[in-house]
Amino acid sequence: MKIAFQMDPIGAVDITADSSFRLAEEAQARGHDLFFYSPDHLAYQEGRITARGHDLRVQRVQGDHAHLGHAREVDLADFDVVWLRQDPPFDMHYITSTHLLDRLTPDTLVVNDPFWVRNYPEKLLVLDYPDLTPPTSIARDLSTIKAFKEKHGDIILKPLYGNGGAGVFRLDANDRNLSSLHELFTGFSREPLIVQKFLPDVSKGDKRVILVDGEAVGAINRVPAAGETRSNMHVGGRPEKIGLTERDLEICAAIGPLLKEKGQIFVGIDVIGDYLTEINVTSPTGIQELERFDNVNIAAKIWEAIEARIS
Repeated sequence: MKIAFQMDPIGAVDITADSSFRLAEEAQARGHDLFFYSPDHLAYQEGRITARGHDLRVQRVQGDHAHLGHAREVDLADFDVVWLRQDPPFDMHYITSTHLLDRLTPDTLVVNDPFWVRNYPEKLLVLDYPDLTPPTSIARDLSTIKAFKEKHGDIILKPLYGNGGAGVFRLDANDRNLSSLHELFTGFSREPLIVQKFLPDVSKGDKRVILVDGEAVGAINRVPAAGETRSNMHVGGRPEKIGLTERDLEICAAIGPLLKEKGQIFVGIDVIGDYLTEINVTSPTGIQELERFDNVNIAAKIWEAIEARIS
């Protein structure tokens, strides 16, 4: 197959952790042809969806891991699969790219399906499952957020469309910074904020469960660094081996059929204790850590799901 990756610059990735690199490596091993381009070089041109980028070969040698051909423009309709893999922020640039990629379907398979990526961002899809999630409020209005904090005492406040742990604050019952943080966030963004009841179980880790075509295939535990609330690996969280609990499987059974139906082939959900906190569909991570811990080939499972849909 001909495979295109829409992603951030591949030369800068950590080949021991990056899921996009692992997906490209596995695709190449399966005999598929690779093409790389950045979202800045995606375009609509008189009815065609085009991209300016490079033919790609990868190898597991840090610093020499991506060999790029000469820059050329391609018609993405000529490809079998296009991967939507750039990192958030989930802003209008990101949303516009999903609208353009929408125009490739159904003849070209876009993974994950851009229509539902656009309509199911990480912190909003969980609202469909209130019985699985901690108490949550989404608001821009300060009085609404204050009322939530007064009710629950110890809360997490974060940007609705943030990622990687950026801008995440814990405000306990004695904290006096809510108004200042609200002023800070609303001063540079028109987006609402999301607040959730703080879950003490986060000290034991924030579990990332990987689903492939709606089925749970494993999990890793991300443990916060000393003195940190956030467990994201971008901010020093430590990955650990962990298994799936009955509650994890219950959560996956509840959300898996919808993810499969909507073309969300590679998804990472976040579970703290018994609660689902996020459903990551934009650019989930965790493949390489899970493969090392469980000695499994998760990338192959993802490609098998894609190849089954193509056939």
